[in-house]
Amino acid sequence: MSKNKKNIGDNRYTITSMNPKSPISEQYRTIRTTIEFKMIDQGIKSFLVTSSEASAGKSTTIANLAITFAQQGKKVLLIDADLRKPTVNLTFKVQNRVGLTNVLMNQSSITDAQQRTRVSENLTIISSGPIPPNPSELLGSIAMKRLIESVTEFFDVILIDTPPLSLVTDAQVLSNYVGGVVIVAQANQTKKDGLLRTKKLLNQVQANILGVVLHGAEMSDSNSYYYYGVE
Repeated sequence: MSKNKKNIGDNRYTITSMNPKSPISEQYRTIRTTIEFKMIDQGIKSFLVTSSEASAGKSTTIANLAITFAQQGKKVLLIDADLRKPTVNLTFKVQNRVGLTNVLMNQSSITDAQQRTRVSENLTIISSGPIPPNPSELLGSIAMKRLIESVTEFFDVILIDTPPLSLVTDAQVLSNYVGGVVIVAQANQTKKDGLLRTKKLLNQVQANILGVVLHGAEMSDSNSYYYYGVE
């Protein structure tokens, strides 16, 4: 395990840690429970999170879902597989010199790439590592498949952040190595055509779509936001 100093997450994005009693945090727990029921029913431990387009809130969503699973007492691993625009290291304030790309290129062990934060003792992070010239090839490699198989033995839940499917096919490639896929849609931004195209791309590789999370929907009785459960 990395010996880097433990840091708490960025409270702009990790509301489930900074304000666990807020309505938004409760919505995240509702989403977690819905996903968890599907995971138990299907006997899976891992899922990736993607979106149709950039700025849909997928990285914020996956960070908070990871925290809520950890708060439940589960051993959680969050992997940043967005090898084009990584954010997990920024959200959780961990180093990004050594991460997923180093493991996949056989430059580091899985253990040495793991990091912990003060957000929860149950949450482990593998940041993206240096941005490679060939992200899709690395994510679709046998090394990536073996990494997921290996960590499944030690963690209860594995969450993987991936790029939007409208930009690249990384999530499509990686979906064959995980138990399921969660799609994040941004309220008043994500277009129906884009969402349908994302679903079509995932169906082409027979990905197991667990559902869609609507991010940033304005509540009728306040100025805050909440998150719909997986449907």
